[in-house]
Amino acid sequence: MMADKFSFKKGHRARAGFLIVTYVFLTLLIITMIIPMWKLFVDSVDSTSTGMQLWPKTFSLAAYQVILNNSSMYRPFLVSILTTVGGTVIGLIIITLGAYALMQKEMPGHRIFTRIVLITMMFNGGMIATYLTYKNLGLMNNLMAVILPVCVTAYNTILMRSFFESLPPALFDAASIDGCSPFGTFFRIALPLSKPALASVGLFIAVAMWNDYMHFILYITDPQWQNFQVKIRAMILEETLAVVSSDMNLGTDMLKSATIILVIVPFMFVYPFLQKYFTKGITLGAVKG
Repeated sequence: MMADKFSFKKGHRARAGFLIVTYVFLTLLIITMIIPMWKLFVDSVDSTSTGMQLWPKTFSLAAYQVILNNSSMYRPFLVSILTTVGGTVIGLIIITLGAYALMQKEMPGHRIFTRIVLITMMFNGGMIATYLTYKNLGLMNNLMAVILPVCVTAYNTILMRSFFESLPPALFDAASIDGCSPFGTFFRIALPLSKPALASVGLFIAVAMWNDYMHFILYITDPQWQNFQVKIRAMILEETLAVVSSDMNLGTDMLKSATIILVIVPFMFVYPFLQKYFTKGITLGAVKG
């Protein structure tokens, strides 16, 4: 009896120690993420900010006003929104259909198709081969050239397939017995139950599309179709911000920090609304990986 009591106390201490270490580690990890973001915000509202100053001495939103009043930023911003929304929708359609097909173990060639998808997670044709392929397909200066490589990935397909496989098989069997077609089962059973996974995968695609830079550099040569990221980079390299800052008596670092904050802000507002679906989608999708 005493041995059982001692082992219980020992196990309780070990669990408490593990929790303390975990909380300390996560707290330090959160701090390392928040401090750079906060420092960036301080630099964007205080032209006198230097070093590791973490509180603004003077507060001014002039840098944000200058950027938001710059009409040359409107079209790239709309292009980013168009590619993000369009890419997310297209990606979810293709990925959900592909994942639902891959979960059909009775489908001929199921293992072969699954392995083909998995191989693409480790190997690809490379930048030059991919560039030549899109060029020969006539997709240069076409937004589909930047949407397709980002919106459909093997990782998201496998994640969605794993979520479909975590659903109770009895639901699909009952739908089949009731005479529901495969597409009917997909639209009436699988999709309505997949909101967490759809939110997770959709967030992955949207973030990747919003932050995409390299594909626009490779495939879009028309300045009219540059996205927000490329435009901001061009402004910094061409020292446009330096000229504007001298005219407005603003620091160059202040304007650069403000542009970075504006790039981050959209998803800072979107993520809280998707957080519960995001967490649930990732955990459920990992049940039958």
